[in-house]
Amino acid sequence: MLGRPGLHRIRSSRPENLGKNNLRMIANICLTVFVIAALVVTIIAATYEPDEPLFDSPTNITTSLTSTPNSRIQSDNIVVRTGDDLLAANQTALATLINVADAAETNDTSTDETGSSGCEFDPKDPLDCRDPEVFQSMMQKAIERFKDIHFNRFGKPTPGPEGNTCDMAWRFRPKQGKATGFNKDYRRFVIDRSENCTVSVVSIGEYHSGVNARKKKKTNKNQIPGYEPASGMQDQGGFSLPAAGEIVKDSLPVVESEKEFIRQRYLIYVGGGDRCKSMKHYLWSFLCALGEARYLKRTLVMDMTLCLSSIYTSSNLDEEGKDFRFYFDFEHLMQASSVLDQDQFWNYWEKWQRKDKLTLYLVEDFRVSPKQLTKVKHSLIMRKFGFVEPDNYWCRVCEGATKSVVQRPWHLIRKSRRLMDLVAAIGSKLNWDYDSVHIVRGEKARNRDLWPNLAQDTSPDALLSTLQNKIEDGRSIYIATNEPETSFFEPLKHKYATHFLNDYKEFWGDRSEWYSDTAKLNNGAPVEFDGYMRASVDAELFLRGKKQFETFNDLTNDCKDGVNTCGTAGS
Repeated sequence: MLGRPGLHRIRSSRPENLGKNNLRMIANICLTVFVIAALVVTIIAATYEPDEPLFDSPTNITTSLTSTPNSRIQSDNIVVRTGDDLLAANQTALATLINVADAAETNDTSTDETGSSGCEFDPKDPLDCRDPEVFQSMMQKAIERFKDIHFNRFGKPTPGPEGNTCDMAWRFRPKQGKATGFNKDYRRFVIDRSENCTVSVVSIGEYHSGVNARKKKKTNKNQIPGYEPASGMQDQGGFSLPAAGEIVKDSLPVVESEKEFIRQRYLIYVGGGDRCKSMKHYLWSFLCALGEARYLKRTLVMDMTLCLSSIYTSSNLDEEGKDFRFYFDFEHLMQASSVLDQDQFWNYWEKWQRKDKLTLYLVEDFRVSPKQLTKVKHSLIMRKFGFVEPDNYWCRVCEGATKSVVQRPWHLIRKSRRLMDLVAAIGSKLNWDYDSVHIVRGEKARNRDLWPNLAQDTSPDALLSTLQNKIEDGRSIYIATNEPETSFFEPLKHKYATHFLNDYKEFWGDRSEWYSDTAKLNNGAPVEFDGYMRASVDAELFLRGKKQFETFNDLTNDCKDGVNTCGTAGS
């Protein structure tokens, strides 16, 4: 018995058995490699996050919005990148641009047809603004005058207040600059008509002077049957592009009926430590909640008021009661996702909860994952957050394994159309023909330990030296800066035509459209044009410059986040 194993080893090592053993060994190795490969592929498939076709990858977006991992979000007063910033320059959507040759060709055809039919008119009769020749002449003149913009679409002309005036609207975007999306303008044309019936444009009015061509605001109760995102929201090319200058329709949605309210399922986040943090922190947490609501196919019940951090306020204090619509495009959010104002929600809940036996499911631990809530049938899921930071941040829900399940829908957040209207108005004043310089000073310029060269590198003399071979003499320069005293840059005026945000205060002053619109959202009380709004408009105007120069890329060798950080953080 004891000798048999040895005998077995001797037999198995005989020459005639070596081939079988090798084949068995090779088969085992192949099987092992196959199992490992299958495991690796499975892990990759489970954790892979594909890039959005129209947006930066989630990793890049995350990196651009927070420089620290997990919930440790730094307070920063820079403007947060939103969906309109992340839109790629989709060439399919921008392919339908109109040029002067198109207008001239159509105009020639219209002229031939008019000439062959004779010419009879009473000089006292008002001009027919719908006449094809009038329309084509207006379109051609607009394209010839505004050489620094791409025209995407013209609206039909409408009669002006005088018999020889017509108002016309168009959709456009600047030819140069990094910004995407369209703007809308409408102007008044003065038109001359000769004895042989030919028409010519005498003059074109200022930005938004053609008020009769502005689309009238339709009566809209904002009823949301089924809380389904609106259809038909996509533009050419299969995706929606932001358009400034259109009528804003962002009244709060109203529930259509009791039946619709009780049919829906809801998600709400309450409490937590996110209040009065930076806007970056607010969006990072809010979009976590919105992402979970979309994952669970529930309506997000959201607080329409923000607490604006002291880093953006003139009082240097946190300020409550700021409307979400002051800063972001709520109309687009309503069209693309299912949301409801929490004040309205609680009114409906108190009205129908007992009658219809609506139920609430309370979650007090952020570690309860969205996957665990998919089978919850209660009418309302309430995530309640405590008082201990940072575990009471909403964004903790989207950390760990949940990160690959719940995607933050960055494309749903866009800057307020009211703020983008200011950008379009100021850009039009500059004829979209300017270069831009972003100059960071303030606290960073005073902190020589972290930014030893910044103050000197952004001084007027240093700026003139740096820009002299980059920007031609006499060019218009838009300076986006946090330097409160623009007189500091006075020496630059001897070489360039300098422009600052404060040069255009009339666009948000007490007689402006922005002033009246925001006051309506604020129960009639005037709204301050605060620091975050200023930074948003400044940043957008900077992006529309033909040439753009950044502080930490072009003006100084200091690192954006301080000494020895250039290799660890993007600038």
